[in-house]
Amino acid sequence: MIDSKVIIITGASSGIGEATAKLLASQGAILMLAARREERLKKIVQEIEASGGRASFQVTDVTSRDSLKDLVDATIQKYDRLDILINNAGLMPLSPLDALKVDEWDRMIDVNIKGVLYAIAAALPLMRKQKKGHIINLASVAGIKVFPAGAVYCATKFAVRAISEGIRLESNGEIRSTIISPGAVDTELIDHISDKESSENAGKLYEGAINPEAIARAILYAVEQPEDVDINEVVIRPTQQDM
Repeated sequence: MIDSKVIIITGASSGIGEATAKLLASQGAILMLAARREERLKKIVQEIEASGGRASFQVTDVTSRDSLKDLVDATIQKYDRLDILINNAGLMPLSPLDALKVDEWDRMIDVNIKGVLYAIAAALPLMRKQKKGHIINLASVAGIKVFPAGAVYCATKFAVRAISEGIRLESNGEIRSTIISPGAVDTELIDHISDKESSENAGKLYEGAINPEAIARAILYAVEQPEDVDINEVVIRPTQQDM
């Protein structure tokens, strides 16, 4: 049951984060939504509240450890606890290594790896104190198989899977850990690929992209399990996707 569970979602201003927020709110969860786009967050909170749900937001930069600490602190101040952390924020500026887009590599590492770790650093001490909690990390099929132009992005998602498994192994039966690994999903993820050939190839793959609500349903499945059940990994692809 997720009724009245307090849940933080990063990257909540669009795509999977937005779809997950709306679905979990409809099931009675209490949400703290985090992203950089304040106007988008405001609109989503208003829509959730208009449907009878409960939600707040905090403008958050996941590349800042202080910003994520402030997010958790604000959640505790408002709701007195934190039950679930969903690390959803991520970037995918694909390019071949020879393109030497080092600034994009750095940004992916900052958001996709360090952002996850900073959020865990902010939430884990509280969950330990509570002796319970659930951390859900959005990885990717790119964390299972490497593909051309995806070396650095894949590396970040392999890292997310490793971090998630580390949480499980170190949980002492207190912290549940779930990896959600989507294939092509209809989100903004491919909109920021600056390498022309990589953008074209991604566009072809994403022609069969599934709706973000499909990923939201998988997250709901993981969080609604009894406390003694830990859904460790879910891989979700479009039926026509071979990678």
